Amino acid sequence: MKTALRFMALVMLVALLAACARETAPEAPPEPTPPPPPERPVETDRLDPRDFADPRNLDNPDSLLSQRTIYFEFDRSNVRAQYRPVVDAHAAYIRANPTARVILEGHTDERGSREYNLGLGERRGNSVEELLRAAGVSSRQIEVVSFGEERPVCRESNEDCWQRNRRTEIVYTAR
Repeated sequence: MKTALRFMALVMLVALLAACARETAPEAPPEPTPPPPPERPVETDRLDPRDFADPRNLDNPDSLLSQRTIYFEFDRSNVRAQYRPVVDAHAAYIRANPTARVILEGHTDERGSREYNLGLGERRGNSVEELLRAAGVSSRQIEVVSFGEERPVCRESNEDCWQRNRRTEIVYTAR
């Protein structure tokens, strides 16, 4: 019996040692990482509103590229001189960005027949297209659509409202 007791004590001692061997010592907390060095202010390129090749200027209110509406006189489709710089700015952007695509949407006021206004809206879009093409823009980057009187921005029947409806909108489908 004494041997059985010794054997049992030996088995318990081995089991106890085995249990202690499995228990790992607690891990030391990781050393804290040093804080990153203070960042120096990075000089970013200032946005030049006259850089018509920069796509950021399409949304820059200081740039001519943010102006995308060309207004026309009553029953006329020629682009007024005051809008030529806007068209030239868009031409420079489109030339510099071969993936850019635009739709020129021609619009009219409510006066005149539906058929006449569709034709006038198309002539207005074509006038802007001719200026873009004369400035070197590829014809595959431009599409002209006439909405005539169908999409007015103002629905009142007065001169101020009619003036706002006589327009061509430059709509970028790809920048």
